[in-house]
Amino acid sequence: MKRLLLLFLLLGQIHICAKAQSNDGNISGSLELNGNFFIRDSLIGAANLPQYDRQLFGADAWFDLKYSNWGFDFGVRFDLFNNSNLLNPQGSYTDQGIGRWYIRKQMEKLGIEVGYIYDAVGSGLLYRFYEERPLAIDNALYGVKLSYQLTDQILVKGFTGKQKRQFDTYESILKGISIDGFLSGAEGSNWSIAPGAAVIHRTLDDNTVDLLVSTLATYTQADRIGAKYNTLAFNVYNTLSIGNFTWFAEAGYKTGEALFDPFAVRTNFDGSKSLGKFVNTDGYVLYSSLSYARKGFGISAEARRTDHFGIRASPFATLNQGLINFLPPMTRVNTYRLTSRYAPAIQELGEQAFQVEARYSPSKKISLLANVSSITDLDGLLLYREILGMVTFKKSRKYRLNAGLQVQRYNQEIYEVKPGVPLVETIVPFMDFSYKLSRKKTIRFESQYMSTDEDFGSWLFGLIEYSVAPKWILTISDMYNIDPKKTEQAINYYTASATYVHGSNRFEFGYVKQVEGIVCSGGICRLEPAFNGFKLNVRSSF
Repeated sequence: MKRLLLLFLLLGQIHICAKAQSNDGNISGSLELNGNFFIRDSLIGAANLPQYDRQLFGADAWFDLKYSNWGFDFGVRFDLFNNSNLLNPQGSYTDQGIGRWYIRKQMEKLGIEVGYIYDAVGSGLLYRFYEERPLAIDNALYGVKLSYQLTDQILVKGFTGKQKRQFDTYESILKGISIDGFLSGAEGSNWSIAPGAAVIHRTLDDNTVDLLVSTLATYTQADRIGAKYNTLAFNVYNTLSIGNFTWFAEAGYKTGEALFDPFAVRTNFDGSKSLGKFVNTDGYVLYSSLSYARKGFGISAEARRTDHFGIRASPFATLNQGLINFLPPMTRVNTYRLTSRYAPAIQELGEQAFQVEARYSPSKKISLLANVSSITDLDGLLLYREILGMVTFKKSRKYRLNAGLQVQRYNQEIYEVKPGVPLVETIVPFMDFSYKLSRKKTIRFESQYMSTDEDFGSWLFGLIEYSVAPKWILTISDMYNIDPKKTEQAINYYTASATYVHGSNRFEFGYVKQVEGIVCSGGICRLEPAFNGFKLNVRSSF
């Protein structure tokens, strides 16, 4: 009720002020709505969940409203979840209310923002609050942020508050400060540096510490660790640009705190062993990237070593909840259905990784790409490896062909917590061809094949997409388990959808039959169960 009252007060104040100075203000907004119609299919595992057994329908919606006037920026967002499986793929969640509000004001060199704040320092290794709706991530600082332009080259930021938790907050208190600079050579020079540093401090609340103490009391004496209220973390970073080269480096350190390690061995009171316990250790992260680009050629390399550098609002927060920092992905973000089926999630407790990607265009018609990435744990155990090559050929605006090959090794035991399963080894050739039939009509074909003896076995994927610009997109696809290892028969996973676009409004409706698998975005992943039914998506902006 308090949130709804706040919304009405904000909207009322905006309306009154807008009438007084209607010519100066600007109002904008957007709506996103997802609807799921569930149809039980026990053959693929789409069963034994509330949505399939009795609820039959679920929805998620976000309505965002923004208003700017007199140097102020106002924003408010209404969130709705009805029988939703977004926050927990194995559960059902229903609630609605104000998901975000904020007020911003810039007064010469001083900037003020209050409410739910999205922000980051450096690359986000230490502190990044952001939104990623497909993965149910909505990390915001509920508090206040001040920024001050100390000089033309130096910006200082300070912030404090609590972290958002759906329609509530975690009780721990977070505060921090950062400083960013920029320096370049004289006019005509080709170099610049952008150094920065930040410090954040988190204090746990009494209830969380009491729960942690009671949990640790169930451990044997050898496994017990101390519970701490306060954690301090800091980082330094710099971007150096010289001509066609750009080099970024960042290092972070965190003082010791309780972190849950699902693979740590715990001794039980009867002398037996089991996996999973809280450990108390400090942590660090080292990250660097180097890139070179000129006309027709570009290459980039990056590496990162992470050791117990997960920072959360609560030691009991799991999966994608309560994240304060963000570790960037060290693998290529693939977009095709089969090349993206096995995507590695960031291992904040320990991993070392590198990635190299090169692009070369010998002519306007041909472009070549090669990517190599590798991830191991801190002891050298292979977690993920990918080698991908792709060639793109295009002829003016008439047609475009992408073709390539991906080779992967994926540690399903670690990434999906499935003890005893072997490494998944895949070979995936893929092809994407689009042909312009006329000025407005285009047809596109996708074909992919995954060869593997692990997990579900080998797959064949095909897609046909027909579009009539700017209104219609019609798509049909099939993902066929050509050599099944988990089911007695080969299964077709059909999808058919229609998308209609009118101005700033986009409507999509279709039938989806989807196999269980990992869904990732920016290195943050989650395991989604199988789905069978209809999906509706509506997006509108004004």
